[in-house]
Amino acid sequence: MSVDPLIAAVLGFVAGFVTSIPGGPVNATLIAEGPRRGLQWCVFLGLGAVFMEAIYCGCAFAGFAGFFESRWIHATIELVSFLLMLWLGVKYLRGGPIPGEQRIENFVEETFHPHTAFWTGFFRVMGNPGVLLLWITVAATLLSRDWIDNRWTSKWPFIAGVAGGAFGWFAVVGWGVTRGHGRFSNATLRRFSQASGALLLVVAAVVGWRLVHLLASGHGVKP
Repeated sequence: MSVDPLIAAVLGFVAGFVTSIPGGPVNATLIAEGPRRGLQWCVFLGLGAVFMEAIYCGCAFAGFAGFFESRWIHATIELVSFLLMLWLGVKYLRGGPIPGEQRIENFVEETFHPHTAFWTGFFRVMGNPGVLLLWITVAATLLSRDWIDNRWTSKWPFIAGVAGGAFGWFAVVGWGVTRGHGRFSNATLRRFSQASGALLLVVAAVVGWRLVHLLASGHGVKP
């Protein structure tokens, strides 16, 4: 039974919003520079970030195009997605950066020298390996459980939803720092990041329980 494109889009919107919450270079830039530069600058920064995030999301889904023909590969990807989700959840809960993240961000900034809000957002997401890693995890989890069809008629609505959800979060942060009278700060962002990490750990626990159940029963993987 195929997944309705509207359901895929709504699922993507929720995923895009939630996965944009953990503290990262775009959120940090919005909080640090948004009050001085204004809401319009924040909007364009968010648009650039969303554009690159959609590219990463599309790459993650494209990478799994033919991976589920073998039941062993299917089971392996489920296990890897569980481990990655668990690791990311712990990282976000502790507020720690992805290893190598700052070094890659600095390299990208020094190489491209973005001068506009749009390209600043674009390249700061490009230089954040945690974004691609997260979408690889999400793609593997959704495809392995048939929550998203392994066809682009289902993937494209999901990716569009991701873009909408991510932009929704960045717009909220942009409004908060420019019009919200100090409602967003680094401490606030850290609490949001920890909440997102806790949510990822809950999801990882559910995925892990399901994986153990499927392996124990010998069902649930495609031949």
